Amino acid sequence: MLLAAIMSKRKILIYVTLTGLLFFSWIFSDSNKNNEDFSERVKVSLREVGHQLLLTNKDSTSLVLPIIEMNPYQYKLSFQHKLSFEPSALVTIVKNSLEKAALPNRYRVEVIQCSDGEVGYSYQMSVEKEDTIIPCSERFLPSSCYYIELKFTNTLSTFFSKQLLLVGLLVLLIVFLLDAKSSKRKKVEKSKENNIQSTQIGVFQFYPEQNKLVKQATEISLSRKECELLAIFVANPNQIIKRDELTKKVWEDKGVFVGRSLDTYISKLRKKLKEDSSIKFTNIHGVGYKLELNQNKA
Repeated sequence: MLLAAIMSKRKILIYVTLTGLLFFSWIFSDSNKNNEDFSERVKVSLREVGHQLLLTNKDSTSLVLPIIEMNPYQYKLSFQHKLSFEPSALVTIVKNSLEKAALPNRYRVEVIQCSDGEVGYSYQMSVEKEDTIIPCSERFLPSSCYYIELKFTNTLSTFFSKQLLLVGLLVLLIVFLLDAKSSKRKKVEKSKENNIQSTQIGVFQFYPEQNKLVKQATEISLSRKECELLAIFVANPNQIIKRDELTKKVWEDKGVFVGRSLDTYISKLRKKLKEDSSIKFTNIHGVGYKLELNQNKA
């Protein structure tokens, strides 16, 4: 179960990372190209709108002036000469032209008088009928100098949606990467724990590097001197180790040695190991000590 959970987490992390890389590639590699393509399609579409409006005036010779991108997603269509048109014709021509170019269907159109900059006519298109506003579509605009401004109205929300998606993806990636790093660190720590050298002494597990004995789930702390002494006995089980050898290895150049110190520490080790009757420290009078391990005893 645990292995399945770990593998599942790894797969999720891999998929999220790949998704992030693909998303970043799309954002940073294609964003400029997409913006340029969008702008060019709008300009072509608006030139078609201008051409059709002139034809409604039976004018096939006047020029549609260059389309100007005033701001991102806002464009200006202007003409060489005066013209007049019915607003409903403008609505239909713009709608058909934008649909052919596969452009967004949320936009606002303003017909502005060149003389004073006042809006002579305007309307708003949207996918939702309640947001679509087309006033006075049957009233003719008199012949005059006009320019038309087209502004797409759904781009702001799209922009923020992309930003939110990007932020969300970044947060998700960070969470998974931190989790993966944490899991890796725990595995390393666990691996280090498993690699720690230990020795079985009866029912005890002896960890000399950690100064402790472990019996089942119970830990018994050892002082540094106790640990050093026990390590010597464990390395030489059932053998007599002379007092001089013990004191030299444990106390020489490591502090002041008092005559009874060795006996005191042996006594402490006896108490900590007394729960296992197969372990016994034997005092060889005048010589030293021996750690007897009787494997036949429980």
